[in-house]
Amino acid sequence: MVSLRKEFFIMSIVRELARQAKEASRQLATLTTADKNSALLKVAQQLLADKDSILYANQEDLARGKQAGLSPALLDRLALNAARIDDMVEGVKQVAALPDPVGEITESWQRPNGLLIDKVRVPMGVIGMVYEARPNVTVDTCALCLKAGSAVLLRGSSSALNSNRALVNSIKKGLAGTAVPVAAVQFIDTEDRSAVDEMLRLNGLLDLVIPRGGAGLIKRVVETATVPVIETGVGNCHVYVDKDADPAMALEIILNAKCQRYGVCNAAETLLVHRNIAAAWLPEALQALRQRGVEIRGCPAVLELQPDVKLADRDDWSTEFLAPVLAVKIVATLEEALAHIQTYGTGHSESIVTNNQETASRFLKLVDAAAVYHNASTRFTDGFQYGFGAEIGISTQKLHARGPMGLRELTSYKYVVRGTGQVRS
Repeated sequence: MVSLRKEFFIMSIVRELARQAKEASRQLATLTTADKNSALLKVAQQLLADKDSILYANQEDLARGKQAGLSPALLDRLALNAARIDDMVEGVKQVAALPDPVGEITESWQRPNGLLIDKVRVPMGVIGMVYEARPNVTVDTCALCLKAGSAVLLRGSSSALNSNRALVNSIKKGLAGTAVPVAAVQFIDTEDRSAVDEMLRLNGLLDLVIPRGGAGLIKRVVETATVPVIETGVGNCHVYVDKDADPAMALEIILNAKCQRYGVCNAAETLLVHRNIAAAWLPEALQALRQRGVEIRGCPAVLELQPDVKLADRDDWSTEFLAPVLAVKIVATLEEALAHIQTYGTGHSESIVTNNQETASRFLKLVDAAAVYHNASTRFTDGFQYGFGAEIGISTQKLHARGPMGLRELTSYKYVVRGTGQVRS
């Protein structure tokens, strides 16, 4: 009975937060670009002013995470420092500086009967965000949703509860006194998992839910939600070093793609190497990776070159490690590399390193992923790096939004039709 009462109480709280967000979204949708930009700049100022308190809250989360045995990769995703807060603030400022998509006429035409039809971008309404670990998602999500004219309902992971609470408090303080209603940002401040289930069924209050995290979270949201979902996918990303690759360039790219930051979805998890270049290039590359603490798991052909490497099993090819672990496979042809990516890739980010333009063109055309790269690291699949200011997630779907989701992907559209008295016969 106590459990049922608690669950009912949580359901009521979550529904009330969503109701407040829905009401605020109606006011938010009427605001000018200047109103929204001014509010975002106030939020940026407040985040800087509250830096010490945010870092203190984050230290509490890190201490709890270490006690709970979180992996180094997860702790890295959770951790904030002064530089990361500065990056979040810069992201908010960049979002404020971006063109406002709301009200943009994307298409316009006139029918033979004289009707004028405009296709116009409009806010989504209320966007729900379910996410794990990374506190920066709190700030990025709020900035993008507010600029795109939508209210937001946030539910972060329990591991980042103190950090997210501090960030939301700072955001709300920044919004106070601006044209943007404070109620446009709502935070589900509980560790109880039933809150997520209630959130995912708020039809009529939530217009969209976006999950951002590991495969388990995304699967749960997709299978449980009755409101529309944009699925952000896990990142089992590959770098393919072709026989015509520049060796030095290839080394720099794989070191960056794997080692620049381990616990992110656009980090490389598998290295594919053409057999014609493997003997000359791979030993040095593996040595450089190992010097950076990366564990190598290779196919039998890799073990012939490096007998002390751990033999990769089938699961290694399909795993998003989010850790200093890299699966390595030697392939005979471009087609074998493409087949491997098609089998094990998650449609996130894939890269080829080659000086052969014909080979590169074939790779870019045939690889089915949200982002494909030629002679560049997969780590660039990021809204900030793409010039979006920030991102709310990276969609691996093909409907509506794909790749880093910025402002335009957070809007819908409606048709505005103007007539002079036309009626249908």
